[in-house]
Amino acid sequence: MYFEDCPFYQKAEELLKEVLEETGIQVPIIKKNIVDRQTAVSEQFVGSPTIRLNGEDVDPAARTSTTYNLMCRVYWIKGGFLGWPDRELIRTAILEATAADQSTASG
Repeated sequence: MYFEDCPFYQKAEELLKEVLEETGIQVPIIKKNIVDRQTAVSEQFVGSPTIRLNGEDVDPAARTSTTYNLMCRVYWIKGGFLGWPDRELIRTAILEATAADQSTASG
């Protein structure tokens, strides 16, 4: 999820594609351009870029946020702020989502 004026959403998309390729996981990437505050609220958009897997934000810290708006987002990565989720945060979220999918399918 992103909005057009965000300078970092393309970097996040690029990293997501790279990590999916590295892990061998093939899933569709659905891009959503959030165009106004009303859509941000209805989509529970916490800022751009946002990556969700099975509806869950890749950043566990953002999963309880209730601030929704058209805004850039920052991620706390290794003691500093970054304008996109890093490779490890994305990989961890993908592996957690994959494990959850497998446990649901088998049980």
